[in-house]
Amino acid sequence: MDNKEKIARRAARFLKDGELVNLGIGIPTLVGNFVDENTEVLLQSENGFIGLGPAPEPGKEEKDVVNAGGHPVTMVTGGSCFDSNMSFALIRGGHVSTTMLGAFEVDQEGSIANWMIPGKKVPGMGGAMDLLVGAKTVIITMEHTTKNGEPRILKKCTLPLTAKNVVDYVVTELCVIHFTDEGLVLEEVAEGVTVEEVIAKTEAELIIPEEVKVMM
Repeated sequence: MDNKEKIARRAARFLKDGELVNLGIGIPTLVGNFVDENTEVLLQSENGFIGLGPAPEPGKEEKDVVNAGGHPVTMVTGGSCFDSNMSFALIRGGHVSTTMLGAFEVDQEGSIANWMIPGKKVPGMGGAMDLLVGAKTVIITMEHTTKNGEPRILKKCTLPLTAKNVVDYVVTELCVIHFTDEGLVLEEVAEGVTVEEVIAKTEAELIIPEEVKVMM
């Protein structure tokens, strides 16, 4: 199992019955593949539909049914399609329970940077700005460090911010961190990962409870 799948599998465990959940591009788009069959949740894709399902079997892709990242997906029974106006009305109107987004950096103040200079990686912040302030819960899914091994959970973001003080949880291949009023709480570590390793790869200050659970 690669890091991205590991992160998506853990993030899917946050989903609860009756929620409307937005899945952003990148790692979040994988979450739809791991929703528990006993959980009745509606997944929204920013490009205009509710009822996002898992990836289709090879050869059964529909070119017009894609997620926010442009990858083929399925739709569950009862799903619906609409235009961007309706999609953002749901987001800006506070109807989205949870959004799961990728990020380049997150800091200990709960701020997030998930876009860079136009022409580089992502040419603008897209709908992330609306989602970060419109959703009730914000879960960031990302790899814990850069390709060069530099921390991505920082004391202060260095890239242009998408939103300030909005993050509730970060899920990486190493751990789950909960952003609270007291600070960043290390709630879970992946199997085989030590608390010391997480601390060493995190620039932000972490609160370490007496019991740190193992990620499932």
